Amino acid sequence: MLMPKRVKYRKIQKGRVRGKACRGNTIAFGDYGLQSLECAWIKSQQIEAARIAISRHVQRIGKLWIRIFPHRSFTKKPAETRMGKGKGTPEGWVAVIQAGTIMFELSGPPHDEAMRALTLAAAKLPVDCRIVTRQEME
Repeated sequence: MLMPKRVKYRKIQKGRVRGKACRGNTIAFGDYGLQSLECAWIKSQQIEAARIAISRHVQRIGKLWIRIFPHRSFTKKPAETRMGKGKGTPEGWVAVIQAGTIMFELSGPPHDEAMRALTLAAAKLPVDCRIVTRQEME
């Protein structure tokens, strides 16, 4: 699972995710990309599941780049706990993404194989996605 080596603060306020991405919204490394169409938190387990889906489908042909990283911790209080008594304990790590963020990039496999692999990865993620190519972005 992806997680930071160390952080300055264990618990972070929730905040709000709005707007469109102005950074990380173009294909920088590969030929195909998986772009989010909405804002969300993506857990490290979901990133890992999408990575496994892509690498298994293309059978490690070509190269895969993961463009998002879960820097933010999220907390959870135990079940059947009364209100109050402070914030819950850190439960896991999430990547905060905005609409338009390129999450995964892929290069190497043929066009139809890459499209199928990224479609399988999109099914593992909690956001609507679209597959973009380098030619579309230019």
